[in-house]
Amino acid sequence: MLEKKAYGKVNLSLDIVGRREDGYHLVRMVMQSLDIYDVLEFEKMDSPEIIVLLQDSATEGDSSKQTESEDPADNLGKVPLDENNLIYKAARLLFDRYIWKRDKNAGVRITLTKNIPIAAGMAGGSSDAAATFRGINELFELCLFDKDLMEMGVTLGADIPYCIMGGTALSEGIGEELTRLPDLPECVFLVAKPKVSVSTAEAYGGFDSLVETVDPKTGKKARIVHPDVDGQVDALYAGNLKGVTDRFLNVLEYVTAEKHAVIGELEKIMLDFGALNAMMSGSGPTVFGIFENESQAEAAKKEIEAREGADQLFVVRALS
Repeated sequence: MLEKKAYGKVNLSLDIVGRREDGYHLVRMVMQSLDIYDVLEFEKMDSPEIIVLLQDSATEGDSSKQTESEDPADNLGKVPLDENNLIYKAARLLFDRYIWKRDKNAGVRITLTKNIPIAAGMAGGSSDAAATFRGINELFELCLFDKDLMEMGVTLGADIPYCIMGGTALSEGIGEELTRLPDLPECVFLVAKPKVSVSTAEAYGGFDSLVETVDPKTGKKARIVHPDVDGQVDALYAGNLKGVTDRFLNVLEYVTAEKHAVIGELEKIMLDFGALNAMMSGSGPTVFGIFENESQAEAAKKEIEAREGADQLFVVRALS
């Protein structure tokens, strides 16, 4: 039995700078992993199968509540556990490329305990895939370097290479060009997942439609303010937390926040309770705020709970 943690992330900035001919968007963004994690357990089997099980964190330890791939419903329902799941895809890639070539009877059972919000802009699925690459690499002693895993990971999802790296990083290209950055200065995060879910594809598609929209009165296209990613990177090198938070901007918020007013409401609560700044992560709808101390973050959390503004709330730290 081998256990791996899969950490969620937020975007401290997110800019879309172009689009490739194959449809992938070109991005520049600063990523930060947080101490919110799923847990994956890996067990070898003596039959050539890849089995993925889902265990609700609320019933952890009770195997009778586990859900096998043919029944991905359960109360978490939005996690497919068959060949469409990124965990399965990552495992299958390693088995096809390495493991089954040396042992045709090898197999693995992977049990996922889900804590990272789903369809929330926190790369939960990509992080699970990254942990799968790491876990199977270790369990089957493949001796692959992170660079090898990242090259395979990007074929399944643009966020997977970052999730293998973790920490604070500048992400460019489609997400696969990564530059490690200095750790974020000491601070506290409040993360709030409202009671809505967002499709990443729809968010990026909505951004494409937005930038192509022409105002019939002026004949001009919609104006998009882009984040100062370089300035944010400079602030990280200077250890200037306020310089980082002052440059919060996520261009996908123009799309998602327009559809879901709760995003702006959550940001306002966090700011009212002392957050240096607050912003939506990724394609949303998760909102996070950065606070200088934990008491402010806990007070904001209690206010959001009282208003029933989110179904998942976390007060956590950044990971290096």
